[in-house]
Amino acid sequence: MLKLDHITKRYGPLTALDDVSLEIAPGEFFGLLGPNGAGKSTLMSLVAGLRAPEAGRITLDGKPVTAADPSTRASLGLVPQSIALYEDLSAEQNLRIFGELYGLRGADLRARIDEALEAVQLADRRRDQVKTFSGGMQRRLNLVAALLHRPKLLLCDEPTVGVDPQSRNAIFDFLEARARDGLTVIYSTHYMEEATRLCSRIGIIDHGKIHALGTLDELLARLPFNDQIGFPATPATAQLAASLRAHGELTTDAATHRFYPSPVFKTSAFYALAEEQHLSARLFVTERPTLEAVFLHLTGRTLRE
Repeated sequence: MLKLDHITKRYGPLTALDDVSLEIAPGEFFGLLGPNGAGKSTLMSLVAGLRAPEAGRITLDGKPVTAADPSTRASLGLVPQSIALYEDLSAEQNLRIFGELYGLRGADLRARIDEALEAVQLADRRRDQVKTFSGGMQRRLNLVAALLHRPKLLLCDEPTVGVDPQSRNAIFDFLEARARDGLTVIYSTHYMEEATRLCSRIGIIDHGKIHALGTLDELLARLPFNDQIGFPATPATAQLAASLRAHGELTTDAATHRFYPSPVFKTSAFYALAEEQHLSARLFVTERPTLEAVFLHLTGRTLRE
């Protein structure tokens, strides 16, 4: 459905996207995972035709996407990172404006507005001004505004920033239902748990380059280790943490160490080291590696840096 062919985008001396190539299949829920400043929003704006690349070509259903020709925009919906709503208007008035921009009128538009408000549990607030809504409610309204014209492709640029857990789950449930109906979604995020839950395929992006593409299992298979071991970062475990650096990768997040053993370092050897330092086995949790471990392995830095 969508193809990016050797896309490069610069802002002055900064290269936001560096020779990026990508193909998205119809019905795919594709996740773009990376830290702030990685190039996610720039990629979204290029696919939406809001900006033009310095090099490369983007096609949607075989038709070129360009900033000069807005005709392909009718096939896509965009949920931007910043909320794009008229705060002094009601939820219903906002949806009417967005629907009319796409040529919807009359009974068809009214039916779609009703359906949209019901889908995101805002029907009882349809006549209230958007400025009275919580951040999560505004995000949900912004989401259905991008889908009123029933596009083939939905671009979601970090749509859960600043959203409470209840609204976040409502957004997830809504998007998963639309994906089951065949909607193609590109979803950018810097939250690993979102990409893990939602996306059938994930691209890891950093410094304008896509470092890896694949399903979660395919990405995890790129790691030189099969397990990760978590334990508290306390003075009692400091010596163990120092010893482990020679046997794999060790990261510290808040009050927790995570150890990723090299292929030749067995789990039994880990526990032998811990026992030598009189540390209880209850301190340690062995888990499957996460997307953050993949990101760290590929880029050398934590996801939220």
